[in-house]
Amino acid sequence: MQTALLTAEAGAGIDWGAVLDAIVNWMTTTGIRLVIAIVLLIIAFKITNVITKRLYKKLQKRHVDETLARVGTQGLRILVKVVILACLVGYVGIETASVSAVIASVGVGISLAVQGTLSNFAGGVIIIVMRPFKIGDYIKSNGEEGTVEDIRLFYTDIVTPDNKLVMIPNGTLANNVIVNNSAKETRRCDVVMGVAYDTDVALARALIAEVCAKNELVLSDPAPFIEVGAYGSSAINLYVRVWCKNGDYWTVYYALLRDIKAAFDANGIVIPFDQLDVNIRPDALPAPAAEEREG
Repeated sequence: MQTALLTAEAGAGIDWGAVLDAIVNWMTTTGIRLVIAIVLLIIAFKITNVITKRLYKKLQKRHVDETLARVGTQGLRILVKVVILACLVGYVGIETASVSAVIASVGVGISLAVQGTLSNFAGGVIIIVMRPFKIGDYIKSNGEEGTVEDIRLFYTDIVTPDNKLVMIPNGTLANNVIVNNSAKETRRCDVVMGVAYDTDVALARALIAEVCAKNELVLSDPAPFIEVGAYGSSAINLYVRVWCKNGDYWTVYYALLRDIKAAFDANGIVIPFDQLDVNIRPDALPAPAAEEREG
């Protein structure tokens, strides 16, 4: 087509017949291949999406780890689409060698501009391989905490207890401390109860032990730990440590606070609050003004 246009421009005028022949020739060769490639691309992409979705559902039915199932199917979908696109580019007639060279040069420039993004990608690979946490775990990291909703190649999505979505870069996660509260089946629940200094400590400990024994969610093994932990400015602090299943942690925590307070009230045990005694010395008062002395 370009040859025909150059030939026409070189002559006295434009040979519209040659231009039309070139256009028809392009449409009957490359144009048809391009249309076929686009149609095949759409069909192949849809088939790929359907197959990967079915594969993901089968992995879920077989109770494969949610993180591996989701990330694996997503990676497979992207890989298959890239292969399909490369094959169709060659089918259209575009030289794949030149395209690869252009992509490589562009990739070098992009890599220099998005070093942080590449570190997030590397962090995502580390998280997927090392698996410090999985989807559904409750984690704490970088001042954020919540339940892991999704692990992607560049970001990890967590949902906070007040239902906010936090997207943490994987590079930051992979290079910082991660606290996984869901890694173990059981978890220790700690409660501190303060009692007045004139309290019968043995009675207070017995009441707390009774409350723990009545709570069905508190595990008997390991046994609850109840001891004097510190002497505060206005109270004796009793440290209560019990074990429960991970999913029951907050239920046990709030139940202990509520039930121990009720047991203390029923038995006359006072939970003191901070008080401030102010003593005024007469000799420290300022001298009265002259008008006040005359009055």
